[in-house]
Amino acid sequence: MPAAIPESQLLQALSTVPDPQGGADFVTARRIKQLTIGPDGDVAFELELGYPARSRHAALRSALVAAARSVPGVANVSVAITTRVVAHAVQRGVQLLPGVKNIIAVASGKGGVGKSTTAANLALALQAEGASVGVLDADIYGPSQPMMLGASGRPESTDGQTMAPLIGHGLKVMSIGFLVEPDQAMIWRGPMATQALDQLLRQTRWGDLDYLIVDMPPGTGDIALTLSQKVPLTGAVIVTTPQDIALLDARKGLKMFEKVDVPILGIVENMAVHVCSNCGHAEHIFGAEGGRRMAAEYGVPYLAGLPLARSIREQSDAGRPPVVAEPEGEIAGLYLGLAQKVAAGIAEKAKDYSAKFPTITVSKTT
Repeated sequence: MPAAIPESQLLQALSTVPDPQGGADFVTARRIKQLTIGPDGDVAFELELGYPARSRHAALRSALVAAARSVPGVANVSVAITTRVVAHAVQRGVQLLPGVKNIIAVASGKGGVGKSTTAANLALALQAEGASVGVLDADIYGPSQPMMLGASGRPESTDGQTMAPLIGHGLKVMSIGFLVEPDQAMIWRGPMATQALDQLLRQTRWGDLDYLIVDMPPGTGDIALTLSQKVPLTGAVIVTTPQDIALLDARKGLKMFEKVDVPILGIVENMAVHVCSNCGHAEHIFGAEGGRRMAAEYGVPYLAGLPLARSIREQSDAGRPPVVAEPEGEIAGLYLGLAQKVAAGIAEKAKDYSAKFPTITVSKTT
């Protein structure tokens, strides 16, 4: 009978496989579960990821199998990879949304920087990686998500109090655009618009979601500020272009979230470079590395540099963003990488333990 394989030796070998999103290795982070070592040298264990990363499963499995087989005596290796997304902490005093584990605000300091396009593709990428995802279009005056996600129709209500979200490419979607005519101008003052958005958020039957992406209104005005205070946000993603005027406003958006204790998950630099479709020449039309410099200045992650590409505009206008239109394409790969970084960043945040506390009822006795 072969000598028993020490578990400590096997764990030491597995600890050499890094988490592709950084942080502690899987052993130190206690992500290796149900480890068994058979008398014949067969090894089986589970890798439990805290963020969705379906596109990386094959590479991770191969790396873990190779690491385990580097230990003398190991024969067959079986690795199961699972994902467990949990709820994380939000601002104090903000009412949580039942069934929704994490809410991510996608925001910008100003309009025209590609915030809605980024929000749609981020949501689709998280779904492609294995998460259950919804989208709330909070841009009350210029709702874009119905067109971008190819969703149309009117929300249905069976009880007269809540609405069922519409479905766009598998995502649960809610937008004011579903409730008004496409050419109808929303002539609402701030308090009225904010109340409407709060109803869209809390009166939609989202069901169980790992992530709800909120496409925030541009700027840092009354509606954006009120939403950042009232919506239970796990974190915010700031979208900007590299140019100085956009960065100036992006800083204001970042500061707004900091003031209401919403963690900044990172910065997305949109339209970072344009590559000519005819000659392949790369040109930084809006400047270079502005978003990266801003991320370094504020000590937050630089999540992605996305190109200024005609295909992104054409596919989004057609209701089939790049992650859906060309899921194996280079641009879709950038959005998948963005989704993994955002989800991994959330996984490292403080968890929400409110469900573990007992409910205390005070009753009057005589």
